[in-house]
Amino acid sequence: MAEFSYVALDGSGKRQRGRISAETKRDAVLRLREQRLTALEVNEYRKRGLLGSLREASGDSIWSMEIHFGQKVKSGEFAMFTRQMATLIRAGVPLADAVQVLAEQSENKTLGKALREIGSEILNGNQLSEAIVGYKDKHIFQPVFTNMVRAGEASGNLDEVLERLAVFFEKEHYTREKVKSALTYPTIVSVLAVCVTVFLLVKVVPTFVSVFASFNVQLPLPTRIVLGVSHFFVHQWYVVLALLIAVVGGYKLAVRNRTGRYWRDYVLLKTPVFGQLVLKSSVARMGRTLSSLLSSGVPIIQALRLSAEVVENEVIRRALQDSEESLTTGQTLSDPYERSKLFPPLVIQMIKVGEETGNLDFMLTKIADFYETETEAMVDRMKSLLEPLLMLVLSVIVGTIITAVLTPMFSLYSQVGSLG
Repeated sequence: MAEFSYVALDGSGKRQRGRISAETKRDAVLRLREQRLTALEVNEYRKRGLLGSLREASGDSIWSMEIHFGQKVKSGEFAMFTRQMATLIRAGVPLADAVQVLAEQSENKTLGKALREIGSEILNGNQLSEAIVGYKDKHIFQPVFTNMVRAGEASGNLDEVLERLAVFFEKEHYTREKVKSALTYPTIVSVLAVCVTVFLLVKVVPTFVSVFASFNVQLPLPTRIVLGVSHFFVHQWYVVLALLIAVVGGYKLAVRNRTGRYWRDYVLLKTPVFGQLVLKSSVARMGRTLSSLLSSGVPIIQALRLSAEVVENEVIRRALQDSEESLTTGQTLSDPYERSKLFPPLVIQMIKVGEETGNLDFMLTKIADFYETETEAMVDRMKSLLEPLLMLVLSVIVGTIITAVLTPMFSLYSQVGSLG
């Protein structure tokens, strides 16, 4: 039986120091957890020299000075970090040690630097949530992460909350990547179609203008239209550029305010096919966020507010805000969703059942699971349908231009041959 010294936080967030007897370091952490203490640091007890005492008091940050350039933390990297942290805490590794280990092995320099500073704050007696809130870069850790960690610290179930967070970010990353994969191919083909069309109109079609002019005959209507569009692109290209700049600038200006973003997202939700994909992915994210927060002990009003910050679609966000107002005025959570006429009946019915039975977090989890599966299936269907459809559209555009130009040529050559 060995003796370990520890630094831990109790349920009220107060820092405690002491010694505990256990077979191993992991057993010491588990015994502290049984006493409703969150282990910050656990070490085998031994007398320390002057250098060791200074290092323990100051933390590792002053012993290794590193300068890193800024680097964005991607959603996949953050999901992996959350899973690793949940695994380490579940295995009984002290919180401070777990954060320091993840800081050292992180390939993302920005995340590694943040974790080192947070680990130092934890060693100084701060809670994990306090260290995250106090960190200068507010874009690394989402409010959902901070508030769920705070709820886990208050309840003494930080390991369970981290498991939920790991599942939350993994599901969110997976769904986001599936939607991106569905939109990547159409985007590439659309850009290719525009480039090919412009090339034909600017470089190929003008070479036939002088040929048609030399024959001085009435050209078919499709040919005249193609020649007119080509002339416009060649000689009035600045008008096209100005229109493009005006459209992009107007869009950027419109979506700066919430009203503009609302109508953009509303139109997007009403768009055939893509609107359903956006709706299903947004509902899945809303359900996953709300269920994770409620399961972690976050009050429902605060959970709705945080979910509104996470959901990117302004229409869904407004429904969440309306739900918050509905609850504060004594109404049900499902009323605003029903009034919006956008949410599927299944979502409304499951929320109603959750409210009536007191299992709202469970029903929201089921909503998230169902619509994540639906999003994945819809993405696969869209990819299989869009590939031939977009190739057909590209073929029609190119074929129309070429046919409009070559048909009069064949007609003129046949007339010349008959005269000869």
